[in-house]
Amino acid sequence: MAKIRFATVWLAGCSGCHMSFLDLDEWLLELAQQVDIVYSPIGSDIKNYPDNVDACLVEGGIANEDNLELILEVRAKTKLLISFGDCAVTANIPAMRNMLGGAEPVLKRAYLELGDVTPQLPDEPGIVPPLLEQVRPVHEVVPIDLFMPGCPPSADRIRATLEPLLRGEMPEMVGREMIKFG
Repeated sequence: MAKIRFATVWLAGCSGCHMSFLDLDEWLLELAQQVDIVYSPIGSDIKNYPDNVDACLVEGGIANEDNLELILEVRAKTKLLISFGDCAVTANIPAMRNMLGGAEPVLKRAYLELGDVTPQLPDEPGIVPPLLEQVRPVHEVVPIDLFMPGCPPSADRIRATLEPLLRGEMPEMVGREMIKFG
């Protein structure tokens, strides 16, 4: 049986979901025997998202133009897309900036009003991605196949989600242990 082409993506989030993924500890060795990690901020140094990905965990909300461009590419090239953690599922903490009413007020508050030494707006095309007006959960931008809430999802929840997928089955996302937020 061919190995599953597996990816993880980190958008606007804190990396807590990926840290929880690393908490799978020894089971990561078993997982590595069953998947080819074709893209991940923690499992590879690949710079471009590849074609024909079987399953991808996506952490974080859509907050800037780079996030938007990447998630559109990920969705186009991935069979099973999993919204991984509360920021991906609801936009969670990154979406708190939405209360300020758009990108411009966020930038002014962060860089001008709260700037310590040399207050200035960041402007380096190709380096600093422009903010979107609102942070959005992933499902508001692209279709999602599976939601795995949690802040972060526990290693046990991640494993309980991935094990059925490795057998070619869909996990049952029911009960407190699988769908609790926070």
